[in-house]
Amino acid sequence: MADDVAGGCSSPGLQIEWLTGRGKAWSYIMDKEEFIMKLQHALAGGLSGSQTAEHVRYYREYIDSEIHKGRTEEEILAQLGEPRLLARSILDANRRSGSAYGAAQEYDDEVGANAREDSVRGENNQVRKVALPGWFVMLIIIVIIMLVIGVVSSLLYLFAPVIMAALIVLLIVKVIQGSHNRR
Repeated sequence: MADDVAGGCSSPGLQIEWLTGRGKAWSYIMDKEEFIMKLQHALAGGLSGSQTAEHVRYYREYIDSEIHKGRTEEEILAQLGEPRLLARSILDANRRSGSAYGAAQEYDDEVGANAREDSVRGENNQVRKVALPGWFVMLIIIVIIMLVIGVVSSLLYLFAPVIMAALIVLLIVKVIQGSHNRR
């Protein structure tokens, strides 16, 4: 396979290649533990701790069972693809099935997720996305809807007399015009 950039030796894992600015291909080979770690990190913001652990355990066992069948770690990781994309697929599937961040989530899972996401800015002052629990997003949406309904009803209450007077005047004008047209 490709040579390891640092040591010049081959190692099993997922090989990632891209072109550098000078047109030379640069290779990086990911091993099973790094793959699992990246998958766990990518799942942590969108799933509860127990769901994340369940998915990580499944993929760890899957890789081990495929190795016992005679496949190489590199083949298996190449088949699974990039851990971030795999995590996105898992998160999307959970969102569609409605099982991401249920109301019965354990307190420690929520506190752990909040502690991981407290830092909005990472190193190099780059902005990171902050994952919010589903129940919190739903609460924000409900509050916004209630505010909109309150503002609309307040405006109607304030302008109801003006609107009613305008409608009465329009009705009177129509009646007068209708009676002049019949003559």
